[in-house]
Amino acid sequence: MSSYNRTPYVTPHILHKHYAQAYDAEVSNLIGKELEYFSQAGFDMDRIQIKRNAPPAVLYEDAVRNEGAVISSSGALINFSGKKTGRSPKDKRIVYEETSKDEIWWGSVNIKMDEHTFEINRERAIDYLNTRDNVYVFDGFAGWDPKYRIKVRVICARAYHALFMNNMLIRPTEEELQNFGDPDFIIYNAGQFPANRFTKGMSSTTSVEINFKRMEMVILGTEYAGEMKKGVFSVMHYLQPVKFGQLSLHSSANVGEAGDVTLFFGLSGTGKTTLSADPRRKLIGDDEHVWSDDGVFNIEGGCYAKCINLSAEKEPEIFNAIRFGSVLENVVYNPVTRVPDYDDASITENTRCAYPIEFIPNAQIPCHVASQPKNIIMLTCDAFGVLPPVAKLTPEQASYHFLAGYTSKTPGTEDGVLEPIPTFSTCYSAPFIVLHPGRYAEMLAERMAKNNVDCWLINTGWTGGKFGTGKRCPLKYTRRIVDAVHSGELAKAEYETFGVFNLQIPTALEGVPRELLNPRLAWANTEAFEREVRKLAGMFQKAFALYENDVEEKVRLAGPQL
Repeated sequence: MSSYNRTPYVTPHILHKHYAQAYDAEVSNLIGKELEYFSQAGFDMDRIQIKRNAPPAVLYEDAVRNEGAVISSSGALINFSGKKTGRSPKDKRIVYEETSKDEIWWGSVNIKMDEHTFEINRERAIDYLNTRDNVYVFDGFAGWDPKYRIKVRVICARAYHALFMNNMLIRPTEEELQNFGDPDFIIYNAGQFPANRFTKGMSSTTSVEINFKRMEMVILGTEYAGEMKKGVFSVMHYLQPVKFGQLSLHSSANVGEAGDVTLFFGLSGTGKTTLSADPRRKLIGDDEHVWSDDGVFNIEGGCYAKCINLSAEKEPEIFNAIRFGSVLENVVYNPVTRVPDYDDASITENTRCAYPIEFIPNAQIPCHVASQPKNIIMLTCDAFGVLPPVAKLTPEQASYHFLAGYTSKTPGTEDGVLEPIPTFSTCYSAPFIVLHPGRYAEMLAERMAKNNVDCWLINTGWTGGKFGTGKRCPLKYTRRIVDAVHSGELAKAEYETFGVFNLQIPTALEGVPRELLNPRLAWANTEAFEREVRKLAGMFQKAFALYENDVEEKVRLAGPQL
């Protein structure tokens, strides 16, 4: 045996230190054109060390060494985003410039920023990144269909952010990385450094801004990783309809053995992630998709799941995905055992985990199905307790409910609010909408008509009374309803009309109690029921007034009538 093959008998940490350091410099693997790109962008290549597409193990080491990260008992990386533990929608800006100004739906969601201010903030971000010892670059794709995907480059100063985007974007093969070329979209994340409040148009020290002409995003003053994920979605929400003529959606999607695709729309807390994770069907993705002329594909390469009250019993797929390579964000852990405490919301209610989609055992890889959707399920969590657990929608009603995007937030016990709070989030994605909602709704209606898609409104909220008196619709019944959608049972069922909302509801479904199917029967007090129905209908009408002038009369009339 030659001496070269034997491990030299050296104190392990000395060997390790020099052994690892010798290779650390090689992680950058930047060549010719790419080096030139970073120099031109203003990066001081003599001072900083760029680590491009560093493997998770290297990012773990850096995060533990430099950022106070901790490795959890199951092997995930626990990291903290600092002061901001959620998105900052009030600090989001879109640059007002000639190439995109006529396409954008300007207003409270898309606030204007001038080009000069963007340049100042971009320079500020690069100046900050130049002061760091390590700068991380991740090059990946958004969109699983090569025909419609875009190349995304993320430049950041935290290993945790690099690992997060390694999980959330589609990871390139070695060959794809070598031939990556120029990115279509670049994110400069200098989130540890504040925006200058005295710069024109800045409302705080946080700024998240997108420039469609330059195809760049700049992040200052927030280390919450979700800003990068949603930045990529905003760009896809613009490019897919405008450049490719395809429909981008804030939805989850799964596919049955026969190739039948179901899209699930729904806001936070409606059960979108839970219901699309179905052991009998393959998961295409849990949050962002494109319905193209060729089928349905996921925009992302991973999932960003909520962790609050997570348990192996309730959501085994997500629980078991939290292992080496996953990022746990703002999750409290036991300092002795490093076991995460998913019930602890002391840092934030919005605890999260980001993991590659391959960590879900029944994921459809690649996340792209070449068949058109058969069913669309619009989920709502109605805390007023008046919407039926399932209704079959006409095409006009589908457009109406898509534009309305209704759900309700349940009252918090601590602040003494006794009423549910209605939320109307257009296209089920108001915070990320870029074009006028009518454009997405029109494309949806066209595609549904062309492919003869059935649309269902499913209420996972309260029954037998509103929040406080009724109870939440049991998950087993909701799952039974979703199964009946997939088996075709519900399409063949007999229907009756449900009052003010004029919805078609099934008269019977095996395994679901009759009084549950028709909310009127579940309420002991009919008068109170009628009062709540009319109240909710009035809220719908008020919310829909915003789109009334932009939709056809038949869509306007598809809503509740008082």
